[in-house]
Amino acid sequence: MKEAAAGLGHLLVFAFLFCVGAFMVAPVITDVTMAALCPGQDQCSLAIYLTGLQQAITGLGALVVTPVVGNLSDRYGRKALLGLPATLSIVPLAILAFNQTRPYFYAYYVAKTLTAMVSEGAMMCLSLAYVADKVPEAQRAAAFGVFSGACTAGFVAGTIATRFLSVSSTFQVATLAAIAAVVYMRAFVQETDRGESLLRDEEASLLLFAPSSSAEELSPRLPPLRKASSLSETAALLTSSSTFTRAAVITFFHSLGEAGLQTALLYFLKAQFHYTKNQYANLLLIIGITGSFSQLTMMPLLAPKIGEQKLLVVALLGSCVHGFLYSIAWSFWVPYLAASCVILSILVGPCIRSIVSKKVGPSEQGVSQESAQLPMSYLP
Repeated sequence: MKEAAAGLGHLLVFAFLFCVGAFMVAPVITDVTMAALCPGQDQCSLAIYLTGLQQAITGLGALVVTPVVGNLSDRYGRKALLGLPATLSIVPLAILAFNQTRPYFYAYYVAKTLTAMVSEGAMMCLSLAYVADKVPEAQRAAAFGVFSGACTAGFVAGTIATRFLSVSSTFQVATLAAIAAVVYMRAFVQETDRGESLLRDEEASLLLFAPSSSAEELSPRLPPLRKASSLSETAALLTSSSTFTRAAVITFFHSLGEAGLQTALLYFLKAQFHYTKNQYANLLLIIGITGSFSQLTMMPLLAPKIGEQKLLVVALLGSCVHGFLYSIAWSFWVPYLAASCVILSILVGPCIRSIVSKKVGPSEQGVSQESAQLPMSYLP
């Protein structure tokens, strides 16, 4: 695992910087939206409707765009495609870094809606395909957890920085962090061989230890996938095996609940408990710190011992408790308690990605990760 982590070092730094820029604005975007759409008010239905509409459009757009990006990354390389979402993510941040008045907010809203179709889901999936190219199958679940932990660490760092910055400075620093992520990625992240070296090592080990076929029986691999270039072919890919189908169904319903919660939660907290920027930051810090701890320690520790499927069940139960506590919040401290349940619920994504990754060959990780991520690609 140490050798795998060393090979992923530059990707982890890139992911950290990207997440610092992307999530630094989370504690302030609610106040900016309210000030632009409903100045001087603590409740604004228009803001909730626009946020929900943005997520719906982004999700539908990602349904079309992400399989194409995954297909292209399998052909032309992960690094070549990673530059696209990383660069696009700079545009909406730069708009609000310049000004936060209503016309600029609407410009940000349109830019964010369009660029998020590519930047949010594709960046995560391309990075996970990069990890799959570099890490052997037996260590992949732990590696996915470490990568997700690096992303969550960026989330924590960005949230901490927000507490010490003004609203306008927050967007300016976030823009600089996003630019730094692109520059670092172009300079230091190396292109992968799309898993060819891992495939050669696997074939060599099979020749050396030929008698054992039990491992393959325990984890049968799918036949080569068709390259998904259209919506119909993506649907065919998701139904090509029971594993893909079950993963897609679980991901869809989990993401549906999480997206609904995230759309209204921050506005609910502002209306019900009059949360401000710093209180949002405290809440997000709890989520980020517990999430980092879970993915960097619990995932590598538990996945090899109990398996991804059992861990997925535990994580889904934690997600249910997480949402339930928010729904019955009667005091300002209850959301903080609910946020601590992220220690389990955040493992849903890494578990599903690891399960899907083991079912396809090294040269098809881009398509498989994009397709497995489709139902949740519009989530932050």
